Amino acid sequence: MSGWVLGIVIGLVVVVAVAALVTPIILLARRIAGQAPRINAALMKAEVNTAPLGALTTTIDHAETIVAGLARGRARLGG
Repeated sequence: MSGWVLGIVIGLVVVVAVAALVTPIILLARRIAGQAPRINAALMKAEVNTAPLGALTTTIDHAETIVAGLARGRARLGG
């Protein structure tokens, strides 16, 4: 009979230990879930604010063309 009691006690200790380890994880997940809408809103703002950077390649291409033209003009003028 003492084997059963020992088994039940060990089982209860394991259950309590698992509950003690899982509870903080669940609380942290709940806290993160509460902050998720604000994080998502900030990321959406960042996307809107950085969207014009997609045209930066075009701007660089035009600037390189202008600089090359200026260099050719300078070379023709002997500079």
